[in-house]
Parts: sequence; C-alpha cells; structure tokens
Amino acid sequence: MTAIPDIPFAALPGWAAILVSLLLLVGAALTLVGSAGLLRMHSFYDRVHTPTLGTTLGIGCVLFASMIFFSVLQTRLVLHELLIGVVVVITTPVTLMLLARAALYRDRREGSMDVPPPLEAGPPPQK
Repeated sequence: MTAIPDIPFAALPGWAAILVSLLLLVGAALTLVGSAGLLRMHSFYDRVHTPTLGTTLGIGCVLFASMIFFSVLQTRLVLHELLIGVVVVITTPVTLMLLARAALYRDRREGSMDVPPPLEAGPPPQK
C-alpha cells in the first residue's frame, strides 16, 4: 500500500491561496446555479440545459484552481487537469444532445403537443 505524500499546505503563497479559493468558490457557485435550474425550469428540455452549462463552467473553475494549486506547490507545471476538462467539455454537450433527441423521439411517438413537429426531408423551398 502506498502512503499519501505529505503536502505542506502552509507553503502555498498567499496570492495562490486567494486565487485558488476564489476559483473554487466561483466554480461551486456556478455548479449550484446550474443545479438550481433543475428546480426552476418546468419542462425536460429546459431542465437539461441549465445543469449542462453550470456544470461545464463550474468544473472549469475547479480544474483551473487545481492546476494552480498543484503547480505552485510542486514548482512545476501540472497540466493533467486539462485532459479532464477536455473530456468534460466534449462529453457534456454530446450527452445533452443524446438525451434531448431521445426525449423528442419519445414525445413525438406519444403524440405530445409540447414538441415541435419533425423537419421534413427534402429540398429547401424555392423563392
């Protein structure tokens, strides 16, 4: 079993501690606002949108805070959080589109009046 290395948190400079704290607070606030959108929005299509934006922006701030924190403490550039950010930024919109398309398909099949009609395939109208 490997031991967790001792990280001297007191060695973090004041400017870095303030910056990391602010980024963590902003990230948490953005995520909270996105989550609160689940309660405020009424339809599924509205509800799926707000947490997507809040989570993406919130996790970006948290990852940036982590990059600063560990880069300053380890006196080298720590960038593996960028990979996490890329994965989140790519997968979140894809998941949103898949959920929305599945819901549209289901609602159209059930004959719900709350969704727009499907687009007709064919050439655009001539003027």
